[in-house]
Amino acid sequence: MSCPFCFPEKDREQSIVLSNEYCFFVQKPQEVLIGSGLIVPKMHRDTAFELTPEEWQATFDLLQQVKELLDKEYAPQGYNLGWNCGSVGGQEIFHAHLHVIPRFEDEPLAGKGIRYWLKQTTNQRSLR
Repeated sequence: MSCPFCFPEKDREQSIVLSNEYCFFVQKPQEVLIGSGLIVPKMHRDTAFELTPEEWQATFDLLQQVKELLDKEYAPQGYNLGWNCGSVGGQEIFHAHLHVIPRFEDEPLAGKGIRYWLKQTTNQRSLR
């Protein structure tokens, strides 16, 4: 199995920053999305739709710890949180993971959320 989240210690650029019984928060050095990382269930789950109630609760609990850490370390003015599910939904690694992205008011795209790109007319479906 070559899943990078089933064996996070194999990626030397990636650090497990926080963890609990069911999930962990990992970060890699980032040039653009400073402070961003992923909350990942320890058990392999293809998408967020397969998480157990315990994994959902653990994800929520860890998210609160992650926010406290990132607020202290980076002092962002906002956050984007998101799950990509399925290849059409943008998922590239088929092990569920929650993106945690601190946002800053001095970014060129400050104020543009996840839906900004999806709402562009270039993304409109061509109905047959």
